[in-house]
Amino acid sequence: MKTTKRLLQTGALTLSLLATGVMAAVSADEAAKLGNTLTPIGAEKAGNADGSIPAWTGGLPVNAGAVDSGGFLADPFPNEKPLFTITAQNVEQYKDKLTPGQYAMFKRYPETYRMPVYTTHRTATVPDNIIAATKQNATNAKLIQGGEGLENFQLANPFPIPKDGLEAIWNHITRYRGASVRRHVVQVTPQANGSFSPVSLEEEFAFRAMMKDADTSKPSNILFYFKQRVTAPSRLAGNVLLVHETIDQVKEPRMAWLYNAGQRRVRRAPQVSYDGPGTAADGLRTSDNLDMYNGSPDRYDWQLLGKKEIYIPYNSYRLDSPKLKYADIVKAGHLNPDLTRYELHRVWHVTATLKQGERHIYAKRDFYIDEDTWQASAIDHYDGRGTLWRVAEAHAQYYYDKQVPWYAVEVIHDLLSGRYLALGLKNEEKKAYEFDYPAKESDYTPAALRQSGVR
Repeated sequence: MKTTKRLLQTGALTLSLLATGVMAAVSADEAAKLGNTLTPIGAEKAGNADGSIPAWTGGLPVNAGAVDSGGFLADPFPNEKPLFTITAQNVEQYKDKLTPGQYAMFKRYPETYRMPVYTTHRTATVPDNIIAATKQNATNAKLIQGGEGLENFQLANPFPIPKDGLEAIWNHITRYRGASVRRHVVQVTPQANGSFSPVSLEEEFAFRAMMKDADTSKPSNILFYFKQRVTAPSRLAGNVLLVHETIDQVKEPRMAWLYNAGQRRVRRAPQVSYDGPGTAADGLRTSDNLDMYNGSPDRYDWQLLGKKEIYIPYNSYRLDSPKLKYADIVKAGHLNPDLTRYELHRVWHVTATLKQGERHIYAKRDFYIDEDTWQASAIDHYDGRGTLWRVAEAHAQYYYDKQVPWYAVEVIHDLLSGRYLALGLKNEEKKAYEFDYPAKESDYTPAALRQSGVR
């Protein structure tokens, strides 16, 4: 593949630049491709050779469908039927367009796991200010401190034309998810027989550079603020997590605090990073599994292997329908495949290998990052013995009314235990996502944390 060959040819240069601690920005001529042969944030505009991936023509318009009072979106493709369905019986026919983790799911659940494949729609775009910032980033943004921080970065997508695995993963970490969003979601960790008890969460993401009360004339190392409050069940309700995510994580590592409702105390929470346990996750995800992957990339060596065409969960509007109950979706072993939707898309393939002397329960991770959004669509996780252990997928959904690409739900399957975790379900909630809520910096201080944790 031409793209893979070009990326491999740049490998020696990339390693040399990393050794100096600074990555070079792309040239003005390369950046000029954005909005021309490339989409405004760096994907190939053209479709693939056989037309199964269409050309990008601007994404869905903001009025692509109705939005109800709870913020739930109408499916813009309500009458489409699957082109075909991949099953354990025919999976070998499609293996070249599956990740190893997806292929393993058919072997783990041969009787029940299916992938209905639909017509591909390239629905995503972002607002004009994000497009403008991306173009500025292309020639100005740089990696510093061996790739553990950013310099000359604006808003989102620092490296729309990536030359290295670190650049690609920073695009995922910093990608646009709205200026601020408050979401009311459910996390489930079903038993092997499918029984589950939902944990209700209220989560807030607020990107500092887009906050209305932030003094952006003053330098700040904060990328975004994250707050997560447990609202049910009662034994966990009132616990609140606060995170200050930083841009240069060497200069200033992530800062986290936890309010414990039982003790009525706020404490620093250094465990909220890397492979520290995820909130109420029953041991099925790590802290850096949230949002598919988050946090400092410093414990891994990153390699960009080029692009692939694979089937990924996409345009998952049906899965997000408020007409569904959680019991309709959550089944033994995996989500109900009658409600999922897969499409053929191009993804960046990035491999993360644990550095010598570093510690993490995942010794290797294979990332498959959607070219149109910079979202991680699938991640395969390997243990220290090289065994494929956990398989993560993000069921992507484009919030067309707000021009925000994100997920309907993210899932991580434990192949060994036969259990999985699903986070982001909101079908039974009265309010789904609240984009552009009036986030204030004063709401994200440790002093404000105890007040937000009152039961």
